[in-house]
Amino acid sequence: MHEAIELSKKGMADKEGGPFGCVIVKDEIIIGRGNNKVTSTNDPTAHAEVVAIRDACKNLNSFQLEGCEIYTSCEPCPMCLGAIYWARPKAIYFANNREDAAAAGFDDSMLYDEMKCSIAERKIPITALGRTEAIKVFEAWKLNEDKIKY
Repeated sequence: MHEAIELSKKGMADKEGGPFGCVIVKDEIIIGRGNNKVTSTNDPTAHAEVVAIRDACKNLNSFQLEGCEIYTSCEPCPMCLGAIYWARPKAIYFANNREDAAAAGFDDSMLYDEMKCSIAERKIPITALGRTEAIKVFEAWKLNEDKIKY
């Protein structure tokens, strides 16, 4: 956790983004590192956890983090939590919580609230479109014997 917190300090000092850091550990060795780089890369998905997942997966040559532990300086936001679940590590540890983040100006409560709403009630309009054509691709996927399952 100390390394994740140090990454949060360094990223902030280097003006790469917000004060967030993350490391991913496998067999007691850090295999992925990340700090928030949203503002320096103009990438709203460049949160510390996502950057660390990308680094760890590249280093493992895998899209899964099986057997890994994630140490992050703050409770993961909904986007990062989704990415973490897709990566399938064995554990997540965090330092600051979402209330601490909100008090520092990083309030994700609207996102948590939006997830509870039906599609029709969400703040950004969401409309289904093109399913007749798109469903054919899913059907082809189901029949594809060469696919890599995940």
